[in-house]
Amino acid sequence: MGIKSFQGKRETNQIKEETQILVSDYMTTNLVTFKAEDSLDYVIEQLIINKISGGPVVNEKNELVGIISETDCIKHISESKYYNMPVDTNNTVGKYMVTDVDTIDKNMNIFDAAFKFISSRRRRFPVIENGKLIGQLSQKDVLKAAISVEGNTW
Repeated sequence: MGIKSFQGKRETNQIKEETQILVSDYMTTNLVTFKAEDSLDYVIEQLIINKISGGPVVNEKNELVGIISETDCIKHISESKYYNMPVDTNNTVGKYMVTDVDTIDKNMNIFDAAFKFISSRRRRFPVIENGKLIGQLSQKDVLKAAISVEGNTW
């Protein structure tokens, strides 16, 4: 007597369609942005109120011109303390922001973006489309994507 298979008829087409998880699926679009003429005091206040560690700096056309972070603000504060000088209240974002900004494409696979975070040691990447800031991807966004992936599709 032969062994019968109780699995039923097998389909010959068992190719699983993989759907890519894109940066645009997890990027933040409601951003706190700054202008180059904003004061560092204003930036520090906004970072604390919004519980963020930095933000993009844009011009009046919403084009990315830089990034300002907690570290940039702390550098300014520590320099004035080191030289025993009062903190200059006329300092602006434009003087302390980083202008050489790496960006990320909204159509990039989220896990390729994860590798970009590892290799660059950045905490966030602005997302640009047609020269305009449309969002930002943070390391936390990548973690959210990893949690939402089922099984072994990572």
